[in-house]
Amino acid sequence: MKLKLFLFVFISYSFSITAAQIDTLIIKSKSMKKEVPNLIITPKTYTTQSEAFPVLYLLHGATDSFTGWLTKVPNIQKLADAYNVIIICPDGGYTSWYFDSPIDPKMQYETYIAKELVKKIDKKYNTISNKKGRAITGLSMGGHGAFYLAFKHQDIWGAAGSMSGGVDIRPFPNNWDISKRIGTYAENKQKWEDNSVINMVYLLNGKDLKIIFECGVDDFFYDANKRLHEKLIERNIPHDYAERPGKHNWNYWSNAIKYQMLYFDTFFSTKK
Repeated sequence: MKLKLFLFVFISYSFSITAAQIDTLIIKSKSMKKEVPNLIITPKTYTTQSEAFPVLYLLHGATDSFTGWLTKVPNIQKLADAYNVIIICPDGGYTSWYFDSPIDPKMQYETYIAKELVKKIDKKYNTISNKKGRAITGLSMGGHGAFYLAFKHQDIWGAAGSMSGGVDIRPFPNNWDISKRIGTYAENKQKWEDNSVINMVYLLNGKDLKIIFECGVDDFFYDANKRLHEKLIERNIPHDYAERPGKHNWNYWSNAIKYQMLYFDTFFSTKK
């Protein structure tokens, strides 16, 4: 009841400050057997009768929630209007890392987002219901999640981004509940290897997925992102990569999302 009241107040406030419309879609996940809230931002031009809209899935970081992006970077509403894109902010389970956890049946977020959520969004909203009209990005844990999901499901997303992403989880065996999702590193080394984005580059052929990512040079994930960039160059995988002064904080991400939205707009606008 408290959640529903919060959502009502939150949505009512959001309506008053922008032309973009805010909705909260609560989905009963079959894979996790629980309800999952998702924030939906539709641009002011959105109607069910107009041409179908592209969709950006925007993932939050560890210890945050589906409201994180909108509360900390309310400007994303204006970006939705400027680029005529629907933005979906799913709840990522606090510290799910967007895995299908072999340990916790309530943490099956790969299946939830890639299978259940995308299907529901395309059914309920006027979307371009193929990979040419879908992109996914996120910050920190969400940056890892966006690449993890897009690398594994290139039939669903045509473009993917990451901002300060935890693209190599192996250096952090005791952080952010990762061990609660896939087991301890000492006892489950192969799971950590298999679920680190930097080790999933073999899934890419350089043609089926457009890639953009970046990280601040003072970020604790900087080294991992730089190594991913070098690995993609080595494998001859086209991508856009940037590093700028910045730390692991909202000042950096509120700026980074503007670059990524422009990149995704170009992707959506490109004739296929």
